[in-house]
Amino acid sequence: MTSVRLFLARCPFLIQFGQQKRQQKRQRNGVIRVGLLLLGLLLPMGCQPVDSADSDSANSDATATAEHAIRRAVFESQSAQIPTAQLPPSPLSPAMTASIAQFDFASDFSEGLAAVKLSDRYAYINRTGQVVITVEEGLDGVSGFSEQRAIVRVSDLYGYIDQSGKIVVDPQYASANSYSQGLAVIRTGRGYGYLDRAGQLATDPEFTLADDFSEGLAAVKRNDQYGYINLMGDWVIRPQFQDAWRFAESLAVVKVDSQWGYLDRAGNVAINPQFDGAFSFSESRARVRQGSQWGFIDPQGKMAIAPQFDFASDFAQERAAVLVGSKWGYVDPAGKLTIAPQFDYATDFSEGLAAVKVGNQMGFIDRTGRMQIEPQFENVGSFSEGWAWVQNGEQWRYVDSNGNFLERSAVQ
Repeated sequence: MTSVRLFLARCPFLIQFGQQKRQQKRQRNGVIRVGLLLLGLLLPMGCQPVDSADSDSANSDATATAEHAIRRAVFESQSAQIPTAQLPPSPLSPAMTASIAQFDFASDFSEGLAAVKLSDRYAYINRTGQVVITVEEGLDGVSGFSEQRAIVRVSDLYGYIDQSGKIVVDPQYASANSYSQGLAVIRTGRGYGYLDRAGQLATDPEFTLADDFSEGLAAVKRNDQYGYINLMGDWVIRPQFQDAWRFAESLAVVKVDSQWGYLDRAGNVAINPQFDGAFSFSESRARVRQGSQWGFIDPQGKMAIAPQFDFASDFAQERAAVLVGSKWGYVDPAGKLTIAPQFDYATDFSEGLAAVKVGNQMGFIDRTGRMQIEPQFENVGSFSEGWAWVQNGEQWRYVDSNGNFLERSAVQ
């Protein structure tokens, strides 16, 4: 089976098949952040699957059980004083008029730019909506910028452009990742390796699989086992694990004998493998699964929030979305429900707002649970650099945190 976790973590969206498709799949399955994207969507974009026998079960949302009714009653009693999101009068324009900038695709802002599609051609806009890069015709896909490089696709080959729109690495690789710490994962016919910013091979493509660098180390696979290399390509932690994730907050998730634990940067086991599923640390909490229930541990491996949720997201801005039965709410790092389970779908907080789904529409709430932008969109992205993309039908737009749309007059 394919490891959904590393597959998603390693794959930068390419706008033709990318972020919006990912969001649609997430909503259909009721899974936040990790997405559970269809492999068929991403494989054409050069993303890297990881063949780990149990990774998919470690990262899927738990099936509803007979305990849900009991648990729901407990949460309802706990939630008596918890704010429930209310719909205020819409801060948005009463109608989407011709003055609003519209695109055939849109993506998150990154490094001051966002990739968009205008008719049959890709471009990049800045935060005022001005088109600042028009890419060459004939490109079949582009990504957002990371470390001043963006991935481009021509047919089934991948390369890179810089922030002037110039192709700096000709499309030639079977897959390519965004740059991280000066290096990017690429795949040739021989295997996976790393490319430097000049487009030269920094590490020969000798690995069965490879992850992005984080905290100076990268998880790579050789001979059916995972280990870690440094930025020079030297082994720091020899291959010995069934699966391995990138480092976050100085700890990395590893799989040993079908159980998940955590490794420190010296290669020592910091938290013994004991969990049926596990994710990386974020804000000093990591979500772990015991049986079918998810909870959170602290960096010492102690259970900070007992397993009790059907699924959970990582912490972001001191909130984590949790699934209780069929509804999503939010907890704080102490495990207190700060926003009662009430949404059909919920995402991580970013720039003070989180996207939530009510019925068939998406909107945004603030950290108190108040509806800041009422549900009215089919799909949305997270806020990044002041804007979030929103989609209705075949049109994409941008909205700010006050619900104001990017105006067409700003798009040159």
